[in-house]
Amino acid sequence: MKRFMDRDFLLSTQTAKDLYHGVAASMPIIDYHCHVSPKEIWEDKRFSDMTEIWLSGDHYKWRLMRSNGVDERYITGDASPYEKFYKFAETLPKAIGNPMYHWCHLELKTYFGYEGVLNAETAKEVWDLCKAKLQEPDMSVRGIIRKSNVVFVGTTDDPIDSLEYHKLLANDPTFDTVVAPSFRPDKALNIDKAGWLDYIAALEQVCGSKIATMDDLKSALAARMDHFAACGCKVSDHGLDRMVYREADPAQLNEILRKGLAGERVSDEDAEAFKTDLLIFCAKKYVELNWAMQLHYNCLRNPNSAMFSRIGPDTGFDCIGPNNGSRALASLLDRLYKENGLPRTVLYSLDGSDNAFIDTLIGAFQGTEIAGKIQHGSAWWFNDNKQGMRDQMISLANLSILGNFVGMLTDSRSFLSYTRHEYFRRILCDLVGEWVENGEYPKDAAALSALIAGISYENAKRYFGL
Repeated sequence: MKRFMDRDFLLSTQTAKDLYHGVAASMPIIDYHCHVSPKEIWEDKRFSDMTEIWLSGDHYKWRLMRSNGVDERYITGDASPYEKFYKFAETLPKAIGNPMYHWCHLELKTYFGYEGVLNAETAKEVWDLCKAKLQEPDMSVRGIIRKSNVVFVGTTDDPIDSLEYHKLLANDPTFDTVVAPSFRPDKALNIDKAGWLDYIAALEQVCGSKIATMDDLKSALAARMDHFAACGCKVSDHGLDRMVYREADPAQLNEILRKGLAGERVSDEDAEAFKTDLLIFCAKKYVELNWAMQLHYNCLRNPNSAMFSRIGPDTGFDCIGPNNGSRALASLLDRLYKENGLPRTVLYSLDGSDNAFIDTLIGAFQGTEIAGKIQHGSAWWFNDNKQGMRDQMISLANLSILGNFVGMLTDSRSFLSYTRHEYFRRILCDLVGEWVENGEYPKDAAALSALIAGISYENAKRYFGL
């Protein structure tokens, strides 16, 4: 029997071990999509304890605790930091098969040197060990990034953001990691959601111009994209509850905008037409700027309306959406392709059953300007577990070209989440090692090394122009 999380964790064949230890483990990290704070990187923030660095804002952990019957006071409420940590430690042993069990112990081992297991009995020992470790010089935010071998961080930023911390970081000779903004214009597109009108007012203030027509709105967004480009932006990101595609003429679109600006109800159909038009506009601008575009879709946001009213969004109450939007996505890509407006595009569906659709769709829209122009993104959110990652890569290999895959991202708000790249690379090497040792691919050291290095690092470097 193997020891828990030993050196060869998740590596079941000799080929897998050779590929991971000989190639993947030493590759730098390009974390091209995450939600960490550029302000905290600039300030080189230090964390006082494990609740602050590990539990605050981590809705993955919060969901586990709720599933274990933990009162909200110990999750997002006013319990003490140690009480919250203890309740999570008490929960974790029950999470067998959940990636959180592996992620947590990888983080404890990598950053704190803890070789044991976290549970109710060890909670105080781990708390004290980690609290002391967090005071060491190399456990600041920048220290964690450096020791994780991260060379690029792509944060997620709103169009109205000043990007002041990105500018400061770009001019800081003491920090080598590139921290670049990513353009996330969801609030401008979501005309059917609460807060849209206030957001448009904020966009007007930042741009110094009135928004009364679709051309006005597009001009404002274009100006903000130029601002992002000047600050090193390489990629955009759209979080869509579901994929949309509905055509409308300019007069109809201006009328939809007028309704929104007047505070009138906008129908679902009108909202789809509005979002479609802005998606097309943005994509064409991304081509001009040489940005990649990410589309995340199929998420049902805040199904628990009572808890949404109580503690707000992004607190662990979202789930996989019921509408896959396959036809809408195909129509959007087709329109952009015909009009020479299709940028490099990474597609993520929260519904794992969309894998085969995405992997066949991307083959219909590839381009010659770069290998793998249209990508099936890494297994996302509820799918970024061992089985979900294997399923995504097997489907991509079966129906497209795995060797051009741009690999893993953390999609995280935590600076300790870089071990998710290690988790992914171990799973990748195990999968490839399995194929080699089954005689399904030759044991060609040079070809295999290039494949693993590409998916771990080189492909993303090339794809995002880093």
